[in-house]
Amino acid sequence: MNNISKSILYGVSESAKSEGKYKLLRITDIQDNQVNWNTVPFTDFDEYKVSSYILRDGDIVFARTGATVGKSYLIKGLIQKAIYASYLIRVQTYDLILPEYIKLFFESGYYWQQIQLSSVGIGQPNVNGTILGNLNLPLPPYAEQKRIVAEIERWLSFIDIIEKKKGDLQTIVKQTKSKILDLAIHGKLVPQDPNNEPALELLKRINPEAEITCDNGHYPQLPDSWTIVPMQMLCSLADGEKVDGKEMPNLDVKFLRGESEFKILKSGKYVAANSLLILVDGENSGEVFRTPIEGYQGSTFKQLRLNENMCADYLLYVINLHRKALRENKIGSAIPHLNKKLFKAIEVPVPPYNEQVRIVAAINSALSRLDAIMENL
Repeated sequence: MNNISKSILYGVSESAKSEGKYKLLRITDIQDNQVNWNTVPFTDFDEYKVSSYILRDGDIVFARTGATVGKSYLIKGLIQKAIYASYLIRVQTYDLILPEYIKLFFESGYYWQQIQLSSVGIGQPNVNGTILGNLNLPLPPYAEQKRIVAEIERWLSFIDIIEKKKGDLQTIVKQTKSKILDLAIHGKLVPQDPNNEPALELLKRINPEAEITCDNGHYPQLPDSWTIVPMQMLCSLADGEKVDGKEMPNLDVKFLRGESEFKILKSGKYVAANSLLILVDGENSGEVFRTPIEGYQGSTFKQLRLNENMCADYLLYVINLHRKALRENKIGSAIPHLNKKLFKAIEVPVPPYNEQVRIVAAINSALSRLDAIMENL
């Protein structure tokens, strides 16, 4: 670096001010290889010395200490006079050295290997001017520097487009999943079969005395064979039986998600294997789990019991669609929990049983394709 640099210079030890003659660039002003000059503070400095520290397009500044030691920034697009603070080192290269090429070198693995081997410091690493000047770099002819920079910028522009489109696609996939569930409970995901037994007959088996409606404001123009009932008619929330003296696994959230091994307890609320639990408290309240083995549930769960006349997966999709709307915060606590009153009052559009099965198959097929897209991003 010494061979290609006409200056390697530490910054100034001046205080940042809200007003002044010069902008004062600091390490903290450099974020994600960018500087928002509107937020960079001002300072004043000795007029006879300031010329040595004035930043110019093509200068490269380095963080010489702290958590971002070795990070660099290429000065470009300056519209006002600026100097740099003492925790930065500025490098100015000779005219036949392309600053953009040197900046790319400072982001390479070869550069970082040298920095990691050379940085010194007690408590936190730092890079001084001597270390920086002694760094080795591969230097091609000037014309090739230009071609390398142009080629790398071309590829980086492609990568930026891919990353942006990836984020857009993730948002679209998430919205599409929600839309699929919404179409499903409005009777618009699969075609109707006039030979199906109407949902009204299904609900008579569930509760012969129930008051049944065919439509309401939330679900206009449902198919004639559908009906609407409150969630409490189709499922219930209940505690498991209290069992003492047995060593069983604790069915905590992390265990059910496969994130941790179970803990052995000797008492609790017993649930059988393959039982459905709904998370009552926590950030993901409303989330439903199916227990892989028998065990004890904690107080953050309720057992979810579904009526055997309903297609369980269809009902679970309805619950998932309403999950966010069912969360609320406890008084005096930031931890959300499941509003059980709202849960029981959810208005569930109920199709004929055979149509429930077809809807679940269609949802599963669509979601599996969307999941495959997400896995391959």
